[in-house]
Amino acid sequence: MHVANFYGPRSGGIRTAMHALAGEYLARGHEPVLVVPGREPTTSLARGVRVITVPAPLVPGIGGYRAVTRPGAVQALLTDLEPDRLEVSDRTTLVGLGDWAREAGVPSLLLLHERVDGVLRAFWPGAGKGARPRGGTGVVGSAVAPVVADAWNSATFRRFDRLVATTGFAAAEAERLASRRPADARPLHRVPLGVDLDLFSPARYDAGTRAGLSRAGEAVVLVVSRLSNEKRVDLAVDAVAQVVRDGWPARLVVAGGGPLLTRLRARAERLGLDSRFLGFVPDRARLATLLACADVVVAPGPIETFGLAALEALASGTPVVCSATSALPEVVGDAGAVGAPDPQALALAVHAVLDRPPGARREAARARAELFPWSATGEAMLRIHAPAAAGALDRVPVGAGSAR
Repeated sequence: MHVANFYGPRSGGIRTAMHALAGEYLARGHEPVLVVPGREPTTSLARGVRVITVPAPLVPGIGGYRAVTRPGAVQALLTDLEPDRLEVSDRTTLVGLGDWAREAGVPSLLLLHERVDGVLRAFWPGAGKGARPRGGTGVVGSAVAPVVADAWNSATFRRFDRLVATTGFAAAEAERLASRRPADARPLHRVPLGVDLDLFSPARYDAGTRAGLSRAGEAVVLVVSRLSNEKRVDLAVDAVAQVVRDGWPARLVVAGGGPLLTRLRARAERLGLDSRFLGFVPDRARLATLLACADVVVAPGPIETFGLAALEALASGTPVVCSATSALPEVVGDAGAVGAPDPQALALAVHAVLDRPPGARREAARARAELFPWSATGEAMLRIHAPAAAGALDRVPVGAGSAR
């Protein structure tokens, strides 16, 4: 059973990962059940996977995501369903499910989809610079984010039997905590996420779609992202404006919705940038076509712990420019370019990609994505869930890890 908060009603990384993993488990003869927040209680089937919705309120300012405020109701549901294994994708209101699992004798694992220290820096402006938090009065010390994150993670990780991180960047918090507080460490596994290599493919390129995105001779720079603070899409807007000032004709295309849509559109207009904001694109096939028709995808988020949209771009044959401070360099490899989370640096990275021969850069992008099939993710997760592994929890060294 997999339980999560911040499960997007139509899209989002957690939603994509949960359904892809569930599909892999189902194909191997298991019975996955997803428990997610929603407006009202429902039970449905999605491609043979049971999805149970638990009532949860909207979280303001983050684009329609919900979080459970009555975790007791989820615990009661788990008691009724009697799962054999428990996966949790949340470090907020659902962390107590680890305690439930231990009392029930159910092996549990926590998936590390975010960095707490990164979230603090993103939503607490000035953290690490001695500034005051927005809306607060206390002075933030230079090490506030790691200190607060370690305290939170210490109280969270000990509740679960195992931890799973998708990248070295995502694992770094747990590794730091293990070195500082060995008693709070848990076995840590590295399992990259995957991509649907059939849906996202260079074969999705469509000349008509491409012609509708830009004029002849104009590069298409695409951003696929939720338009919220932590994604830093403003960096992409400024970077493309710099690319144009440098003399390379380019159009910015943004696929995604969120609270910053109006502000970002106004920013592009103020910079005189040729741009199109498409809003949220619900049709995954259309999104795959957009990705295949772009010349480069910019993923500017400085705290991304994996970057599924970037991997989908690579699978579509489109190279990716990403922030050096995130996990994306681990995913992108040499199938794109890396820059500091700064408009000038990202603009140089866009230039570096566009200067490569189109055929070579598209071939490299697809080859990189083929290293990340969902089947490999499912197999790795099932090895962690295997009875032998679960029965050996007390014999695994504290802080031990495995990597694919």
